[in-house]
Amino acid sequence: MRVVVAGSSGLIGTALVADLRHAGHEVLRLVRRAPAAPDERGWDPPAGRIDDGTFDGVDAVVNLGGAGIGDRPWSGARKQLLRDSRNVPTEVLATAVARHRVPTLLSASGVHFYGDTGSRVVDETAPSGSGFLAEVCRDWEAATAPAAAAGSRVVLMRSAGVLAPHGGLLGRLRPLFSLMLGARIGTGRQAFPWISLDDEVGAMRFLLEHDEVAGPVNLAGPEPATNAQFTSAFAEVLHRPAAFVVPGAVLRGVLGQLAEELVLTGPFAVPAVLQKRGYPFRHLTVREALQAAVERP
Repeated sequence: MRVVVAGSSGLIGTALVADLRHAGHEVLRLVRRAPAAPDERGWDPPAGRIDDGTFDGVDAVVNLGGAGIGDRPWSGARKQLLRDSRNVPTEVLATAVARHRVPTLLSASGVHFYGDTGSRVVDETAPSGSGFLAEVCRDWEAATAPAAAAGSRVVLMRSAGVLAPHGGLLGRLRPLFSLMLGARIGTGRQAFPWISLDDEVGAMRFLLEHDEVAGPVNLAGPEPATNAQFTSAFAEVLHRPAAFVVPGAVLRGVLGQLAEELVLTGPFAVPAVLQKRGYPFRHLTVREALQAAVERP
């Protein structure tokens, strides 16, 4: 296939481009600067501009990117950036997909679409939850409407937190755990939605190559985990203790709403669509995913 990828320079995008090319697909990368390589095409989402010819002969568009949800506390300005960095590029791409009749659009979203599910396990049939992150995900997905209205196959990829060998969540946590400062958060019973980088990328390629799948798809590990289970597994694979507990009140005081929605609560989301369609997960448990991330050079 000929695939256009937006957000190709990030953690997931970089891995996806390499995987697609290894599988024999042609990839064009959208960049927000002047294109400097034959596989690059320029675009300016706020201006609604994409280089002419970008979608010639294209079979699919993959929409990734967006400002980091957990990078800093959620001020009013930060919340607006989180929305705009998702909604504006998605609407621009969806409109272009519709105009150029591109058959498929895979667009990123998050499992926090479901809000806090307590101890309840949810799949793609569950409704949206409450809270800021659920609202962000709803609006992000709604921005794909022009492509769906034009008849393109739209897949809404509701991703869990990606466990990668370098960067991302583990890049921030590994130094703490290595210094024996790993800690359970709050009660530890809250959901810790996760997926390995291998399965995040593998699932995306699977969805590109299986054109019978459309609509919401949870990109999450098949066995849900709690914060306490993640903490214990990460400490175990690093051969370090994790005896500390960070009280929820302390995190709320430091990070406010971010802590409440992203760390102290969450959805136990399972990948029912991927399992039904026969996607072969490489890592079935959070411990397997962590072991693979730690062992990879």
